[in-house]
Amino acid sequence: MGINTERDIEANMQIGPTDAGMVRIFIESQGFEVPMDFDPEEAEEIAEEIIAAAKAARAIEGNRRR
Repeated sequence: MGINTERDIEANMQIGPTDAGMVRIFIESQGFEVPMDFDPEEAEEIAEEIIAAAKAARAIEGNRRR
């Protein structure tokens, strides 16, 4: 399974700070819970990667409209 493999799975995601000063991404799906903790610097790097991916996706979408 890769990034382009579509799956028919619903999941809930929450993102927020923990009382330990970490940033938690918490994913829950079909009875499974995945808490992922990152220090603030790592969280900022992840945020930058998400923004870069969104920009790339917009560029792909724009090329399809032409």
